[in-house]
Amino acid sequence: MSTALIFSGQGAQSVGMGKDLAEKYPVCAELYAKADDVIGYELSKICFEGPDEELTKSNHCQPAIFVTSVACAKALEAESAAPEAIAMAGLSLGEWTALHMAGVLSFEDTVKVLEARGRFMQEACDEQAGGMVSIIGLAREQLDAICAETGVTVANLNSSAQTVLSGAKAGIEQAEALATEAGAKRAIILNVAGAFHSPLMASAATKLDEVLAGITFNEPTVPVLSNVKGEPHAGADAIRANMISQVTDSVLWLSCVEWLQAQGVDRYVECGPGKVLTGLIKRIAKGATLDNVNDVVSVEKALQSG
Repeated sequence: MSTALIFSGQGAQSVGMGKDLAEKYPVCAELYAKADDVIGYELSKICFEGPDEELTKSNHCQPAIFVTSVACAKALEAESAAPEAIAMAGLSLGEWTALHMAGVLSFEDTVKVLEARGRFMQEACDEQAGGMVSIIGLAREQLDAICAETGVTVANLNSSAQTVLSGAKAGIEQAEALATEAGAKRAIILNVAGAFHSPLMASAATKLDEVLAGITFNEPTVPVLSNVKGEPHAGADAIRANMISQVTDSVLWLSCVEWLQAQGVDRYVECGPGKVLTGLIKRIAKGATLDNVNDVVSVEKALQSG
C-alpha cells in the first residue's frame, strides 16, 4: 500500500484540539511548549481551552492548526507505526505543514511564518470586504461565465463537483444567485473573514514575501504537492515563489490528488483537526483507504488500518 500524508487547512480548527495528544505523548506536549516560546504567548491554551473567537483569528488559527497537525503525525511516530509516505500534501496552510514534515522548513520558522501569514491575511480582509462561495454541481464553463460576470475568481478546485469562488462581497453575493439560477446543487456563502486565494490578498502576499526572504528553505525529502501547480514543487527556490503565489492564486486540490493517484497512492492519512480533506478525496480517489488522525482514539484506529 502506497501512502500519502495530507494536512488540514484553515477552518478545520476546534477548541480542545491536540489536548489529549499532549497529555499522552511527551513529544506532542513539547511541540506546543516550543510553539508558545516561539510565538510569545500561550498558543497551547488557545488550542486546548479557547475561546473559539480567539482560536478562529487567522494569526492564532494558522499556527495552531499547524502545531496540532504536526502533533498528530508525531503521535503516529511515537507509536513506531508512522506510515512511510511517498509524498505529502496539504490544503492552503496545510501545505506549510507538509513542507515542514518533508524537511523544507524548521518547526520554529514555520510557526513564525504562519503567525505572520495569518496576520497579513486578516489585514488584507480588513482592507477590502470580501467573501467566498462554495458551489457544487456546475461545469467549469458555467463557473468561468459567472466569474466573468461578477468579477470573482476561482479560489479552490476541490473536486470535479465542488469549486469555491472568491472575491469582493457584492460579487460573491451575485455569484451565489447566478449559480443557483444556473442549476447548482448547492451554492453556499462561506463563513470566512474575506476573499482568500484571490487578488484581494495581494497586500498579504507582498508582506509575506518580505518575511520569507529571511527564512531558509531546504530541498524536500519526499515530493510535496504545490497547491498552485497541482504537481510537486521543483525545488527550494521554486517553493518560496510558489508559497507567495499561493496567497492569491487558486488551490488546485483536485490536480494534487490526481497526481498522487497517478503515482499509485492508495492510502491517505489526514493529520490534523477535522475530516475535510479525506471527505474530498473520497469523491476523487474512490476505493482508497482513508484515515484521519486528530486525537488519541484516531491514532489507535490508524495504527490498526495501517
